[in-house]
Amino acid sequence: MHEDDTPELQEVARILRDLGVNVPLKVRKLMVKICDVVTRRAGRLAAAGIAGILKKIGLYMNYTMFREYMEEALVEILGEEVSQYVVVKAMEDGSSIGSALLVASSLQS
Repeated sequence: MHEDDTPELQEVARILRDLGVNVPLKVRKLMVKICDVVTRRAGRLAAAGIAGILKKIGLYMNYTMFREYMEEALVEILGEEVSQYVVVKAMEDGSSIGSALLVASSLQS
């Protein structure tokens, strides 16, 4: 939806037609705005997760229950099949930011 820069939002219209919906331009513009709000919120939530890792890295390293609960939550969120490929590991001699980026990139794969 964000990539449709045609004046009539033709790509948005095509997507909606494929779903069996035919709507006027005014509604297509509203759909693009709604998608933008949802995408912006999702980006902010993802950033909050990364910021949480950066701010709580000491808690993760020094408090066993926090680490266990976090790993348990990852299994709940990602499911058993995906979470088995995610390894969260803090390195005492490594950069906290680097560790957080590694976690984030692992979650995207």
